[in-house]
Amino acid sequence: MRKISIERPLYNGHYPKSDFAKYEGTFLSVRFDLADLSLFRHVVEAGSITHGAQRSNLALAAASTRIRNMEATLGVALLTRGRAGVTPTPAGRTLLQHARAILRQAERLHEDLGAYGAGLGGQIRVLSNTNALTEFLPEALSSFLAAHPNVSVDLEERLSDEIVGLIAEGVADLGIVAGTVDARTLETYPFRRDRFVLVIARDHALAKRTKIAFEDVLEHDFVGLDRASALQRFLAGKAMRIGRPLRLRVQLRSFDAVCRLVECKVGIGIVPETTAHRVAKTMAIAVVPLTDSWAVRELTICIRSMKDLPLYARQLVEHLRAQG
Repeated sequence: MRKISIERPLYNGHYPKSDFAKYEGTFLSVRFDLADLSLFRHVVEAGSITHGAQRSNLALAAASTRIRNMEATLGVALLTRGRAGVTPTPAGRTLLQHARAILRQAERLHEDLGAYGAGLGGQIRVLSNTNALTEFLPEALSSFLAAHPNVSVDLEERLSDEIVGLIAEGVADLGIVAGTVDARTLETYPFRRDRFVLVIARDHALAKRTKIAFEDVLEHDFVGLDRASALQRFLAGKAMRIGRPLRLRVQLRSFDAVCRLVECKVGIGIVPETTAHRVAKTMAIAVVPLTDSWAVRELTICIRSMKDLPLYARQLVEHLRAQG
């Protein structure tokens, strides 16, 4: 296993110098391999040693031993362990910062040298909100992966504001977010435009409306996605701000399934307009635009920096921009 020697930690502005200096001497001449650093990153991002071990394809016992050995070598605790999971200590946050940087550099090294041989491959980590993940990314990723058979994509659904923070932290290579969120210092590129609409059975009392506000439909039962989905959490948050709970009667895994139960008069639903018009060709549903400003969705690609992305991540960004 190739070893990485951290002779002196590099300060890049993510943490106050005073906090960083507190651990500077601790990290002198520490040696970790890439598997150690990758495991530690996965554990912190998953919030659990068990789930971090799974992401690293390691047995729990082996992962726990590696983490304990890292802490013993450094002489400081890297994780705070609790009943709800683990969180990094200040020393752990400093190590995580450098682990991400080293792993990105290792990936770039692999890609640059792989260009001289056969079988170049890589993994791209993508975060997406619900709308883009269900309606636009499947087709776009399918064509990209067909053209890059040695590349894999790790795709995860998150809320747009969560995605911005995670991209800034280096958790993933790129994100697809609603254009209404503050992307801070990230680089952004237009991707697609869509809007959320109300879908109802054709003989429903609201079917004759030409438009309607979200607030005016909260008295009805809803058919929606799983409560853990990014969109469902977003809608529940909007309802709570209005002061009325979202009456979610059935939870499903796809927008198509939502429309099918709406057709069966189980409740009403909110789905992307692209979904609604596609399924309306075969289902007895009516589509009513929402008047709320948040219903219009400008989808945006966000990254830390194009020049710092691995080769295939840069190619995916360009592919998505062309698709848009």
